[in-house]
Amino acid sequence: MANIVLATFGSLGDIHPKIALGLELRSRGHKVTIAAMEWYREKIGLTGLSFAPMAPHLDPQDSELGRLLMDTKTGTEMILRNLIMPATRQMYDDIIAAIDGADLLITGEVVFAANSVVETTGIKWISTSLAPISFFSATDPPVPPQMTWLENLRFMGPAFHRALFGIAKLTTISWYAPYREFRRKLGHGENHDPIFDGKFSPHIHLALFSKALAEKQPDWPTQTEQTGFCFYDGAADTGIMPPELSAFLDTGEPPIVFTLGSAAVMDPRDFFTESIKAARSLNRRAVMLYGVFNEAPAGLTDEIVGFDYAPFSQLFPRAACVVHQAGVGTTGQVLRAGVPHLIMPYGHDQQDNAARCRRNGVAEIVTRDRYNAGTAAEMLAKILANERYAEKARTLSETVRSEDGINAACDQIENVLASSEFTLN
Repeated sequence: MANIVLATFGSLGDIHPKIALGLELRSRGHKVTIAAMEWYREKIGLTGLSFAPMAPHLDPQDSELGRLLMDTKTGTEMILRNLIMPATRQMYDDIIAAIDGADLLITGEVVFAANSVVETTGIKWISTSLAPISFFSATDPPVPPQMTWLENLRFMGPAFHRALFGIAKLTTISWYAPYREFRRKLGHGENHDPIFDGKFSPHIHLALFSKALAEKQPDWPTQTEQTGFCFYDGAADTGIMPPELSAFLDTGEPPIVFTLGSAAVMDPRDFFTESIKAARSLNRRAVMLYGVFNEAPAGLTDEIVGFDYAPFSQLFPRAACVVHQAGVGTTGQVLRAGVPHLIMPYGHDQQDNAARCRRNGVAEIVTRDRYNAGTAAEMLAKILANERYAEKARTLSETVRSEDGINAACDQIENVLASSEFTLN
């Protein structure tokens, strides 16, 4: 039995894949600890996995902070520059405490202290990515939230995109001062880059998303193994399907589902109000998943119902279409369900995930500023009237379902545990 620590920062879209891995690893006989924000202590405890606190710690009920973090133009900088970089020393100390006696550290996307922990301790390390944008591939260029026009320049080829991304990286140089100071005090080289090239374990990196979203590229790190999505939506803790929702689904045609996942829902603006109007104008049944920290929106009826939470894996396959924000966790669940999407992305990886779905013919995109009852109804009518969206969605679903992401990832993890090659000392 090995002692494994999975360290991650973020929303449920970040936590859930690590819980999925943790539960499978535990079933294989390993001891598993998840290091994350203090807010997740109770949730992790309900799964039976061990918990360790890891900075920074945020309050998901802070709606103003949620608005800032989900801003399309500045949200990513806010997270990396204002939250993660200044907290790297405390994150490092927390991980050092969490891995006491551990055999392996597995980290998520913005655990910037990871490389320093490994340099200090020599612990075996596996890094992970949840979305294709993580790789900034020049051969399969992403669509960053500040550069949505870039999708129209895919034809320019790898050399152009490699140069463009090089220039874009220069704009982040000023963000690194706290991180360099942290590394200097540890006695490590201060020029390490935790955002781009230096975030990958030199031994193995797991791409925890489906080939339906993006296939492995020649310019990904050679040590990358793509596993497929690692799905989990609360079955081992509080992820209960509301009986009233089950009854609603049993009594009529498939509804349109409107959701903003677990992070964007902190700043919904008028999304649910306008969505209710759109569903009413289309004379369609609908489900509003309005979030555990929000009040139920006005205008709900017997045919347009609302719930604060429902397991996506049980709801989405019974939908006619899902309107969502394109967080990678939500996107993966819709792809697996095999139904069309209407996507209203916020920031971070969401524009890129949305663009990939649209290129695959399973989705249309509407910006936040253009999302209202009229535009939503018009685009939903287009999607629901054209069977090709549903046909292509079912085809992609077959790809997602054919991948056993959790077991594939855990097999790779156990390979590292069994090998003597994966240490840095």
